[in-house]
Amino acid sequence: MQTTLSTKTSRIEAVDALRGFAVIAILLVHSVEHFIFPVYPAEQPEWLDVLNQGIVSIVFSLFAGKAYAIFALLFGFTFYIQYTNQELKGHDFGLRFLWRLLLLLGFATLNAAFFPAGDVLLLFAVVGIVLVIVRKWSDKAVLILTIILLLQPVEWFYYFRSLFDSSYTLPDLGVGPMYETVAEYTKAGDFWTFIRGNVTLGQKASLLWAVGSGRFLQTAGLFLAGLLLGRKQLFAATEQSGRFWVNTLMVGAVAFGILYPLYVRVGDQEGVAAQTVGVVLDMWQKLAFTAVLVASFMLLYRKESFRRRTTALRFYGRMSLTNYITQSIVGALIYFPFGLYLAPYCGYAVSLLIGFGIAVLQVLFCRWWLSRHKQGPLEALWHRLTWL
Repeated sequence: MQTTLSTKTSRIEAVDALRGFAVIAILLVHSVEHFIFPVYPAEQPEWLDVLNQGIVSIVFSLFAGKAYAIFALLFGFTFYIQYTNQELKGHDFGLRFLWRLLLLLGFATLNAAFFPAGDVLLLFAVVGIVLVIVRKWSDKAVLILTIILLLQPVEWFYYFRSLFDSSYTLPDLGVGPMYETVAEYTKAGDFWTFIRGNVTLGQKASLLWAVGSGRFLQTAGLFLAGLLLGRKQLFAATEQSGRFWVNTLMVGAVAFGILYPLYVRVGDQEGVAAQTVGVVLDMWQKLAFTAVLVASFMLLYRKESFRRRTTALRFYGRMSLTNYITQSIVGALIYFPFGLYLAPYCGYAVSLLIGFGIAVLQVLFCRWWLSRHKQGPLEALWHRLTWL
């Protein structure tokens, strides 16, 4: 690694706030989706239908696929912080991080038990191994691998193979039937069948979906990008980082303006091109918009007024694991048949308000908890088990 520090790397408030923003955005998307339980009111007034469609378009355009990307980016950055601090003590954090990923599998199972589509933490725990592999690589080598991963080489291989073999069909991982089974036992409302199915079939379906949709390689690329941002100190409030985020904002905006129309054009087609090149363009346009979101946030966070107004995000981000898992539990109890079963009565607008309500309650809990403890309850448990 080319960048080393002579003193321990401390928490960066902007990163905590950005992580809080990402987790709340994930909460809002999941709430609108009824936590992947697509049951909604059969009939509503016309004005409310219009409002609902507007809300779902805005929420998904702003956050779907972007909040997760920010979460993944900061996962790589957190590895940089932990690895660097241990390196300064003469320790190699690699093996300890593998143990930490194994612990993350446990948290992923807990969250997946209440989230029928499987859980992104499982993906993080599996893909996180790449950080251990590259931990001693040079910045240039990590950058090259990052670019390769984000280019989505598997999707391009499928596409070019189809050009030379008209009979070629994409691999079928069987994700569709798996999710149909998940939907059936979720609607049935038996709690223990729901739990067992989610931690087995749901997790399997989620991981295979990530492989088939390009999310697997993109997550690895985002982890490495976060590692590089940490090495270059680009989350710190320096003049160099300021220029970087300004450039990132401009490049991201231009790239999104070019990629989104291309994605719409290719995505509307049928056949292998839409399922390969269309997937790549979709991930690229979302990644470009993610760059706009992150750069805008980092530049705004340099202003005192914005920092004051986003203090809640900083508290929320420090307890991201606790908040991420508890939002799934609360959402399941609100929307699913074994709980209050409010899904048939909540359109997109009402669901968004419920999401905001959950976020407010979580923020209040974070403020109270962190006034008495250094870490959130699950964060403290993860840390304590890491250092066994």
